[in-house]
Order: sequence, then C-alpha cells, then structure tokens
Amino acid sequence: MSIMQREKQKVRQSINKLYTMTTHRKYPWSFQNIGGATRVKIQSGEDIRHLSELDEKMWTVLSCPIEGLEIDAQSMQYADIDGDGKIHVQEILATAKWLCDVLSDVELLCKSPASLPLSAINQKSEAGLKLWKSAQQIVKSLGKEAQELTKAETSDNISIFAQTKFNGDGIIIPACGATPEEQNALTAAIQITGGTIDRSGETGITAEQIEAFYQALVDYKAWLDAAVEAPFGDNTSAVMAAYQALDGKVQDFFMRSRLAAFDSDSIGALDVQVARIEAISAENLTSKMDEIASYPLARVTGKAEIDLSEAINPAWATPFATIRTHALPAKQKTLTEADWKAIGDKLAAYTAWVNSKAGASVESLGIEAIEALLQQDKKAALLALIEEDKALAEEAANIQQVDKLVHLTTDFYTILKNFITLQDFYSTNKQRKAIFQAGTLIIDQRACHLCLRVTNMAAHNTMAAASGMYLIYCDCVRKGQAGTLPIVAAMTMGDTGDIVVGKHAIFYDREGLDWDATVTKIIDNPISISQAFWSPYRRMSTWAENLINKRAAEKDAKVMDDLTTKLSTAPAAGTDTAAPTNQPFDIAKFAGIFAALGMALGMIGSALVSVAKGFATLTWWQVLLVFVGIMLVISGPSMIMAWMKLRKRNLAPLLNANGWAVNASSLINLTFGSTLTDVAKFPKLKLRDPYAKKGLPTWKKWVISLSVILLLAGAGAAIWYFCFYKNQEAALVEEKVECAAQEVETFVQQEAEKLDSVPAK
Repeated sequence: MSIMQREKQKVRQSINKLYTMTTHRKYPWSFQNIGGATRVKIQSGEDIRHLSELDEKMWTVLSCPIEGLEIDAQSMQYADIDGDGKIHVQEILATAKWLCDVLSDVELLCKSPASLPLSAINQKSEAGLKLWKSAQQIVKSLGKEAQELTKAETSDNISIFAQTKFNGDGIIIPACGATPEEQNALTAAIQITGGTIDRSGETGITAEQIEAFYQALVDYKAWLDAAVEAPFGDNTSAVMAAYQALDGKVQDFFMRSRLAAFDSDSIGALDVQVARIEAISAENLTSKMDEIASYPLARVTGKAEIDLSEAINPAWATPFATIRTHALPAKQKTLTEADWKAIGDKLAAYTAWVNSKAGASVESLGIEAIEALLQQDKKAALLALIEEDKALAEEAANIQQVDKLVHLTTDFYTILKNFITLQDFYSTNKQRKAIFQAGTLIIDQRACHLCLRVTNMAAHNTMAAASGMYLIYCDCVRKGQAGTLPIVAAMTMGDTGDIVVGKHAIFYDREGLDWDATVTKIIDNPISISQAFWSPYRRMSTWAENLINKRAAEKDAKVMDDLTTKLSTAPAAGTDTAAPTNQPFDIAKFAGIFAALGMALGMIGSALVSVAKGFATLTWWQVLLVFVGIMLVISGPSMIMAWMKLRKRNLAPLLNANGWAVNASSLINLTFGSTLTDVAKFPKLKLRDPYAKKGLPTWKKWVISLSVILLLAGAGAAIWYFCFYKNQEAALVEEKVECAAQEVETFVQQEAEKLDSVPAK
C-alpha cells in the first residue's frame, strides 16, 4: 500500500469516526466499504436491537418483494406484516423489536440456527411467556424429548393437533361429541353441509353449519306436515311434471286452432309446413329434436280440440302419453281447452305445496332419521362444544406465533444481510449467495453465478441496459414443472463466444435441479478488458468478410444478369446482323492511365523505401515498441471505453426491475466480477488430434505468422509515417513525380500532333 493510499485510508477512518460521534451518538455503528459504497455492518445482536436508531438513508434496500427469492417463503410472509407482498423498512424494524422482546439472547439471531431452543425464549416478558407455554404444548403434542423446535415441526399443524379434540379454530369433529347421539348428529351435519377441514386435518363443522343443518331439519319436517292430497295418487308427481312441460305447447295449439277457425285460409300457415320438414329430412332427425319440438303439438284443422286417436308431435309424445294415461279417462276421445284447464286446477294445490318445499338438503337422510335428530335435539350441545373449542383460540394463535418465532429466528439475519448491506452478495465465500441469486447458468464453457428470476420483463426491457453488464435472458423449462422459469444471467468474465439468441444451455436452481434453458434476448456490454482488446480486430474481420461476401454476391448476380441478357438478345440462326464498328485507338487516354499508375506506384514505393529506411535505423526493441504502439492505437480506445464501463457495472437496475427499492449503488468491479463467472480451465497437456490436418511444422507456422505480423506492422507504420510526417525527402519525391508526369504529358501531346499531321489514306 502506497503512502498516499495510507493517508486516504486514515482520512476515511477519521471521517467515519467523526460521523459516528456526531450523528449516531446513541449507538456506535460499524461501517464497511463494499460494492463501491460505504455501508453499515450488521454483525451482532446489539446491532439488531438498535436498528431503529439507524438513519433510513443508510439502508441499501428500502423495500423488496417477498416472492421469487431463495429463502423460506413463510419467513418472508411473517416479515410482511401488512400483507402487501413487500417488506419495507418499518416492517423490518417492527419485526426486530418483536424478536428482541421474545428472545432472551438476541445474539442467537446472528447464528441463524436450524432450530429454536425453548430456553432461548424470554419468559420474563408477557409475550415471551405465552410463546414458551405454547412451545411446551407443541413439544408435548409431538411427543418430543428434546426442548427445541424446527420450522418443519411448527409448520405441521396436523401433527401438532392430531391428538387434540379442541384446537381453537371454531371447528369441531365427530370425536368432540360427548355422547353417541352428539357424534351421530355431527356426522349427519358434516354429511349434509360438506363440513370444514379442522386444524387436525379431519373434517369438522362450524357453528354456522350447525345452525343451517338444524334449520333445514325443522323446515323439511314442517313442509312434510303441511302435505296436501295428491289428486292422481302415486302418479301425481309424474302428471305434474308432464303438465308443466306441455302447458305452453297446449296453449299454443288452442290459439292456432282459434286463428284457423277465424280464417280457414290460414290453416296452411298455422300447421306444420312441409318445407321445414324437407329442409332437415336429409339429416339425422334425432339430432334435430329442437327443430321438431318447435312444430305444433298436433295437426291444426280448425277444431279447438286434440283428437286423442291421432298422432302427436314426436318431440312431445312422452309427456302427452303420461297425461293421457294418468289424468284422463280411458274412454275419452278428445282433449279440449276446458279439459286441460281442469287438469291444471286439480294440480294447483299440490303444485303450490311442492313449490314451497324447504329444507330439501336433508331429504337424503330419510324421514325417520330426520325425526330422530329433531327429537334428540343436540343443537345446543353442539354449539356449546364450538364455544369450548373457541376458548382455546388464543392458545392456538400463540402456537402460530411460535411458528413465526422459529422461522424468523432462523431467517431474519439472512433477510437483514440482504436488506441493509447486501452482505451475502459481496461475501468472499463462494458458497454463500444472496437471496435474489436464483442459481447457475452453464453456457459456452462458462458458469454464470449471478442469475436472477425475471418477474417483470417490461421493467427489465426499460432498466436492465443501465446495469452496464452483458446480460443473457433465458426461458427455462423442466419436465414435471408447470410453466416457464424466466431468468437473466450476467456474464462478467471471458468473451462473447458463440452466444446467440436461440442457443441452448442448462440452468441449475438453488436446489440443484436442472432446467433446459434457451437464450431469448442478449444485452451487449463489455465483458472484460481482453475482449475489448480483440474487439476491433473482430469487427474488422467481420467487416472484411461481409464486404467480400457482398462483392462476391454482386459479381455473381452481374454475371448471371449478363448471361441472361446475352441469351435473351442473341440473334436467331440465319439472320444477318451488322458487324460491330471498331472504335479508333485513343493513345492519349491510355497514356494518361499509365501516367497515373506510375505516379501511384512511385508514391507507394517511395513510402515503403522511407519506412524501410526508418526501420533499418531502429534496434530490435524499438521495432517491438513500434509494433506495440500500433496495436495500442487500434485497441486502446476500445479498451479505455470498456474499462470505464466495467468499473461502473451496477446490480441495482436489475433489482429495481424485479421490484426492489435499492437505495445505494451496488457496483461490480473487475475483481469482484471475476468471482461471478467461472471459465473452463483445461490442464496443459500435449495431446494429438487424430483428425488434425497435416501441414507445416509448428516452428514454420510461427515464422510465417511473425512475418505476416511484421509485414502488417510495417504497412501500418508506413501509412502512419506517410500521413503524418511528410519530410523533405517525400516532398522531393513528389516533385520528381510531378516533373515526370509533365514530361509524359508533353510526350503524349507531341505524339498526338504527329498523328494528326499524317495525311489519311
């Protein structure tokens, strides 16, 4: 560490000490610098006890969602006091205050124990004493000897209440009945109402369901007692159903008959029309019953009666047969409107009684069972059992509070480390991960450890680019898992490689389960300095390749066009065509071209000679420096821009896109970024590829490669030298070239004058 760095560190420590003395006199907080920001360090139970004294502006996170995180979901729900799906600063403070009140040793929170020793519960506080008693009851119910509880044990209500009849939930099961009659009444009530699941896991019944059950018994018995005489005996119900089904259709028939009697010419329109039958005759008529049912009940003749000897519309034949068999005399030949009304009058009282039916839900019990239940009348006794169960509501609620205590004792410190400081994310221990890290993406011989679930893709589209990281979005699927798991992985080491949209990879979640991942989107940002160094050459290579492909495609298209044109314009056999006229040779034109070529070659030759002379005066290490300088001129700007972006990579935009309210920047510098992505490293072995192409020896390849590099470096230096340092020698060469060009031009003019003076033959 340099002297300047030591002085800066001393100044920073003095500022921190002064800030602590002036701003936080009540409690001496410890600070640390991680992720490019100064943060409060939470490392003891006393720190947790004094959280309310910490300035909210110093918190790294102000709120975070409770879903989609790698932590016990129940613990997050307990910390979400208002139940809005997010944890805020005030909820953290309230939870910390409650834990400090009910725990005798707050330091236990910083250990994140897997179980809660009952001795750690503070029996001196009122809330703690209640929790301790409830915890003792849970241990007894589970039949445990050890005086400790785990999250799995306190979350299993069925096991806790399996041996108890009353558990404070206001639901009683048949076993709660003190007598066989009470148990029978409970069983019948559950059968009729469907019941409600008790905390013990069995089906029980609530007070409201008991009230409804006994009211149904009373109503059904009263309805039966008010029964009226059935006008058609045992067939009355069938006749009533048939009458109600046919009533509208019969009334329609008599109205049609009256209209037909009024105007005999309308009979054809009022009766069934043959055209309608013809329209459906080619189809399966059993599937056209709705159409057939719309036809008149019987043939309309103008008489206001139905001839019982004639056929009835097939769609209505069955209910009509019921009426004819059970409601009409056997010898009756016709059915008039008065006859139909008489049947309705006979059914009126019975129909009214049937329609007033009450308590139908208990009908399946049978009248004997209903009368027995009413006679025994255990309603009051069952409601008393409900009240007895409700009396234990507070005790049962305390059992729920014990579950809350066990969960938060285990997970609250983890929540704090990911809320106040992001301490787990910046941990030097690779096995420790933040709660927002979803797993590891294996792609292109790299393992990306910074992977987050994507909960809001629209927000990511807006904010993710601001992170400055190379991001890979993937959709992950797994057999047996419903839906798709969208993730985003940050690549912080290596090169872009062969990563493209559509590429497949494997994602391992925090439980070690493998998912098939497909790249759906890439946000391109620098990954490393080495990538930035080679990126200009890759771009030039890509540009040259694209240019060659373009020129080749254009040339191919031109050849094909010319060939097609020639074939289409070729003269037919036997036709005379005019011979092409030869253009006279223009020596002046070609002389000018030769002069220009000479000038260009002379300039290039002079430049190469100058460069060669310059390199000849240099030692070997100066040549090497020139070569390095050229490389830096090409790659330097790209490396500088990459370095500036890499040092500003920020996790905060990704967390904000997932619903976090991040209050401080969370930088990922080059050193830390190297820990978030692992690149495959193979051992150095001399292995022979049996399919490798046989060619030049390795040393010859090196000589050729070095020669090409030196040639390129020389050409680059020549261009650089020629463009920026025109010396007197270059000016002299240019002057000589101009003189030569003038001489050539004079010669050409003289030769042209001679040709003009020669008389034409």
